[in-house]
Amino acid sequence: MQQRAQALIKEILAPLIEADGGKIEFVEMRDDEVVVRLSGTCAGCPGQPYTLEHILRPAVEHRLGKGVKVTVESP
Repeated sequence: MQQRAQALIKEILAPLIEADGGKIEFVEMRDDEVVVRLSGTCAGCPGQPYTLEHILRPAVEHRLGKGVKVTVESP
């Protein structure tokens, strides 16, 4: 599952985030949890909760399964 999570971030989510000047990187898998780090314009952005709830979580659930969560780790 880790490889699928990394591919999702690299191929789909990173281009979306980078289009707004941000950066997303895979940190690790913890059981059924994908841990990512946001930086660039995403670091401290007031829209970060929206990005998490409406972009990252739905994409992770769709590609990796409903039980898989995503957590944003501070840089």
